[in-house]
Amino acid sequence: MGVGHKLAGLGLASLLGLLGGCASTGSAVTVTPNLSQHPARATCPTGLPEGTQCLSGKDEAGAFWWIAMPAQWSGVLVMHAHGGPELGTPNAERSAADLQRWSIMVRAGHAWAGSTFRQGGVAVRAAAEDTERLRLLFNKEVAAPRRTVLHGQSWGAGVAAIGAEIYPKNVDGVLLTSGVLAGGTRSYDFRLDLRVVYQAVCGTHPKPDEAQYPVWMGLPPDSKLTRADLAQRVNDCTGVNLAADKRTPAQQQALDTLTRQARIPERSLIGHLNWATWHFQDIVQKRTGGKNPFGNIGVVYTAATGQDTLNAKVPRYAADPQAVATLAADTDPQGKISKPVLSLRGIHDATAFVEMDSVFADAMRQAGNAQWLVQTYSDSAEHSYLHDAEYPAAMDALLAWIDRGEKPTPQGLLQRCKAVQPRFGGECKLVPEYRAAGLETRVAPRLR
Repeated sequence: MGVGHKLAGLGLASLLGLLGGCASTGSAVTVTPNLSQHPARATCPTGLPEGTQCLSGKDEAGAFWWIAMPAQWSGVLVMHAHGGPELGTPNAERSAADLQRWSIMVRAGHAWAGSTFRQGGVAVRAAAEDTERLRLLFNKEVAAPRRTVLHGQSWGAGVAAIGAEIYPKNVDGVLLTSGVLAGGTRSYDFRLDLRVVYQAVCGTHPKPDEAQYPVWMGLPPDSKLTRADLAQRVNDCTGVNLAADKRTPAQQQALDTLTRQARIPERSLIGHLNWATWHFQDIVQKRTGGKNPFGNIGVVYTAATGQDTLNAKVPRYAADPQAVATLAADTDPQGKISKPVLSLRGIHDATAFVEMDSVFADAMRQAGNAQWLVQTYSDSAEHSYLHDAEYPAAMDALLAWIDRGEKPTPQGLLQRCKAVQPRFGGECKLVPEYRAAGLETRVAPRLR
């Protein structure tokens, strides 16, 4: 009888008694599944299949988590690493929302477990530890899965990739979706470019009458600026929240310059400036000891009509080598994964550019693991979620690789998607022939 059946109808005491025969068989690791709050039955978020059992709790490190077990369990555990990252104190609602968004995994028959992580902010290795802690908890409190797959979404793809490097014996494969996979030292370059060009064009972040600071720090530690404040400044300069026919010529010119520079749609402008403000502040104040990990020496900015004038006005910064090394040690995947890795992303994703894939592929190749990576692409501009049928198809392909050594191909994934489409719905917009260009074709190269 499958563990999913064993869970059905059991109270919490019986559930916690399922330890016999369910201990983890993985190697020793450095984190422990100690609990400050034992797993408790919880009402599943809406959208999960009938018969799904849900648990929730909080570990001693402060991470909230949710677990979902389908009635007919495949024996596969999907360990989810969420995107963001969120800033501030974690809350249980975040993990519940992730479970709801990724209910497709439970619909496909897989158990799902997701952590909020113990802290907000850009701390990749800590998040990987939190994910491993939850995996141990699942093994101890629920069941020993037949297979364990790390699924990293967006920023969480870096968490999953690095987690697979840290705990190689505890995972069987890795699924990376819409991944921010160029590491902190490369993924944020274009946002620094956006900040410096914004300052050259608009000059309002900071305003002339405010205390001046280098924009690589995001904000000074004591800043009271809110997201609403920044949105108003951006709109005043660019008219981004106005209809095109309501913008002044100066606003339209500023908006065109900024969106051309970052190669993003208008709708993404404020979001990326938010990132280049509060997430930069988190990185500099909490991760690199106040030192600058970002630089733009040598960048030629080409977005403005008056290119020479723009390049003369933008502030220039040299990254501090120690800060770069600190950020790299925490956030840059090294490609040291000798297990099946399948990635899937939208070609037109304006949040995590498709060209980031080239950096991760280079890391895998340099580590001698190119044969363990298959990269696939969907004709989509979405970041947070692509299409229902594409995810179970990707999981099926990854599991076939893990179980039978059948390495997937992009064309084969499209065929799998079409095969499962009647069951799961959604579109199959995979583009088998697509290959991502190098990140330097999208983000200007710079001295490093």
